[in-house]
Amino acid sequence: MKEQLQKDFDNIVKNLNLSQKDIEIKKFYLDNFITRGFPNRKEEDWKFSDLNQIIKKNIGELSFFNDYTSTNKVDTSVFVDGLEHNKIVFVNGRIEKIDFDYEKKDQIEIIDQSEAISKYNHNSSLSDLNNAFIIKSFKIVVKNGYQWAKPLIIYHTTNSKIWSKNINLRLDFELDKNTSLRLIDLFNDTSEKNFLNIFYNFDLKENAVLKNYKVDKFENKNIKYSFNNIEQEKNSISETFILSSGSNFLKNEINCNLTGNYSSAFVNGIFYLNNDKHHEIRTIINHLTENTKSYQLIKGVLDDSSKAAYQGKIFVNSKAQKTDGYQLSKAILLNKNSEFNAKPELEIYADDVKCSHGSASGSLNEDSIFYLMSRGLNYEQSKELLINGFLLDVVDKITDVEIKNLIKNLIGVKE
Repeated sequence: MKEQLQKDFDNIVKNLNLSQKDIEIKKFYLDNFITRGFPNRKEEDWKFSDLNQIIKKNIGELSFFNDYTSTNKVDTSVFVDGLEHNKIVFVNGRIEKIDFDYEKKDQIEIIDQSEAISKYNHNSSLSDLNNAFIIKSFKIVVKNGYQWAKPLIIYHTTNSKIWSKNINLRLDFELDKNTSLRLIDLFNDTSEKNFLNIFYNFDLKENAVLKNYKVDKFENKNIKYSFNNIEQEKNSISETFILSSGSNFLKNEINCNLTGNYSSAFVNGIFYLNNDKHHEIRTIINHLTENTKSYQLIKGVLDDSSKAAYQGKIFVNSKAQKTDGYQLSKAILLNKNSEFNAKPELEIYADDVKCSHGSASGSLNEDSIFYLMSRGLNYEQSKELLINGFLLDVVDKITDVEIKNLIKNLIGVKE
């Protein structure tokens, strides 16, 4: 792998107009990644999902250089019907379309920061890989007081032109004071055996509101890692919803720093897995000042030989008095070969707090199924009704009605 990495890095240097300093910075991160490699079970954060082995088993050898000089056709059939929205369209890792037609253009700024290293540096080999090979990077700034009129959907699409490729993406968002943004990450792949490595950074100023919905619903054979860092100032609110279902492997990480008084973070997620899929959600909510709130609810329905893991941590700084933190994960195992692992954590250094966490997993309640069958339903209908109610509890936490209905249609849950 070392030889391939060096060869692909040389191609990047040759194809980009980089200064010697920029080359040295990227080379620094490349060397870090070569030293550390892909995460494995020796790292506590990856104890349930050995990415090194997952890539070896499902992909084999990866190539890391992508030539972004030629355009890709945008497949408009992937666009969501019935929901007026703005668009950013990635095809094979290249931005092919930016459409903010529903918004006031003077209230949104798009900054090309391709040659800058992201200000947030997640201490991981995957961050090193992203920094070494990222080619195009943009920052979207929402100016003071502007509320987006319509949601922004970021379409992450791939096609059969790529195979055994590593794609690295990065986007930064800055929401100025008194702003709001509804953002949907929608994955739709027709490629196979690729590794997508995606980093987002969100900077929420005072009274800013971010609603971020990450949707991986459509069947594909790719491997994905998504990391979101969220910085929150006074009175800001972040709401993150994750639907983790379609990819062969997917790990979503959310790191949220509540640095301003009365800031709040809400993370809700669903695993809906079959076959031998393996997915994970990891969340860290850092309460760093007083009067902050967090709420996390993760539920999973696992069939066949699928596996899911949830690692959730609530950290409370000594200054963070009057913290309110809640975390719960639950899973229904539909097959004896399915597996759910949970690692809930509380790390508290303040004494005036209200924090709780818990986790549970098991099969469907046979008594409930028997009761429903006694009311005229057959076994499959009874099972479907119980699963529907189990997942609806999470979907109902979505505060945007339009997007809630979209998610319900994608999953197939009903009131």
